[in-house]
Amino acid sequence: MGDMSLMSRESKKQQLRRQMITPGKDFPSGRSRKEEEELYAARQKKRRKNLIKAIGILALVFIVAGGWFYYQQIYRYTDYETIRQTALSQGSLVGYKTFGKNVLKYTRDGASYVDNRGEAVWNDSYEMKLPIVSVNGDYAAIADQQGNKIYIYNTSGKVGEATTILPITKVAVSGLGFVAVVAEGPVSSYLYCFTKDGSSHGTEIKSNMSGNGYMLDVSVSKDSTQMMASYVYLKGGQAKSRVVFYNFSEVGKTKSTRLVAGFDESFENAVVPRVAYLKEPYSCAFSSTGLVFFSSKNLLKPEMVKQVLLEEEIQGIFYSDEYVGVVVWNNTDQGEKRLEVYRADGKHVLSKEFTYDYTHADIDGDLIFLYNDNSCRIYNMAGVEKLDAVFDFAVTKIRKGSSPSTLLVTGPQEMREIKLK
Repeated sequence: MGDMSLMSRESKKQQLRRQMITPGKDFPSGRSRKEEEELYAARQKKRRKNLIKAIGILALVFIVAGGWFYYQQIYRYTDYETIRQTALSQGSLVGYKTFGKNVLKYTRDGASYVDNRGEAVWNDSYEMKLPIVSVNGDYAAIADQQGNKIYIYNTSGKVGEATTILPITKVAVSGLGFVAVVAEGPVSSYLYCFTKDGSSHGTEIKSNMSGNGYMLDVSVSKDSTQMMASYVYLKGGQAKSRVVFYNFSEVGKTKSTRLVAGFDESFENAVVPRVAYLKEPYSCAFSSTGLVFFSSKNLLKPEMVKQVLLEEEIQGIFYSDEYVGVVVWNNTDQGEKRLEVYRADGKHVLSKEFTYDYTHADIDGDLIFLYNDNSCRIYNMAGVEKLDAVFDFAVTKIRKGSSPSTLLVTGPQEMREIKLK
């Protein structure tokens, strides 16, 4: 046993000696010290190259991002060129509305869904004296103001139609095709609701000046569960206004009239001609004295989140899901008008003074379009004027094009995609 143990210890010593590195001898890998040093130096050099390359790529990303920011936020276009032009049939054109990813063209003779290349996806015929339109996502409702017909569409075509006995004054549609219509009688106003195929929803609300008020405007939420309306009513011989909220979901069943909230105090000395649902859960009432933003996060108890009082006379209003814009007559020498923009929750975005005679105003994404029949002004949400252009063709509708530097300009007889320079 002792001899075996001694031999084992001697064998291990020899193995350790063989593994020991001595000057001038090969490494365990079989390479000499010089070769190992050269290999180490090569690896270090490769690491440095990769690091420099990574830093270069990162710097390039920052440069590209900086250039993109400059183009989006600061760069001002000074000219344009037409890159595509498509002729459109004019008919008795009334206007265009952004609809789905394209536009809805509506006339007194019918409607058509026109894609971004100016091609009609579908057409539908009707006869109206004065068509009024409500669009909500992929659904649209066209009604004959002071008439009795309502046509309901989605981006695939007509899905329903409805009729009222009394003349129509307002129409609103949800993002699912639910339609609310305000009709006026000799002494009262009536609210009628229809499903997307034109069938009666069974909801009818009667109002009059001496009672709960005369309905001025109505808006329906995208999911069809909520509705807000503005009323004018008499109190002590004076006309006053209120905004009310209805709920048609299971939650609203706890209220016999579906009425879940009403706001009078903020509108005592104002008229509220427009109400609108914005990005969920927000909505806005546009009054003669300013803007009032609401939240319906609590479906049974909508609440006011911000009131914006404007001392100057309101000249125009416009909005998208994300933003609300208002133009007032300015009281400084920096421009005859002032543009104020707010987010859906009422947070202020920008204030911009300007002098320009516009007839239309739209918000598309993060761009603000002010335009008339032959020119436009475009601002971004930083208040930078991106374009001030005069066109040599008629303009009815302007919106963003297929890339950040293009616009789709639609007129009575043609659609153009223009590239900004």
